[in-house]
Amino acid sequence: MQPEASPVLKKKTKGLVAILEKGKKFESMVETTHGCNVSDPLVAGNVIALSLNVDSTIKGKERSTMSEMCVYKVKDGKIITEEFFVQLTLQ
Repeated sequence: MQPEASPVLKKKTKGLVAILEKGKKFESMVETTHGCNVSDPLVAGNVIALSLNVDSTIKGKERSTMSEMCVYKVKDGKIITEEFFVQLTLQ
């Protein structure tokens, strides 16, 4: 599932202020974070990828594990696009 399919986050987010607001909105939904780990980055040219695993309980939902592949494209030292591939598993 990609973030575009998420009912709680916008389909596209542009600009630093909007990206930070998206992060705050996600954090406000989390009741408890039970664990989190991030892989070392894999760099290929102007693309950076890493895996993120989060064990959490979202407010009003069951505890779940989110496994995510995060892919960022960089230009002139700044991230210009981000793409997330997410698998959610209920515990």
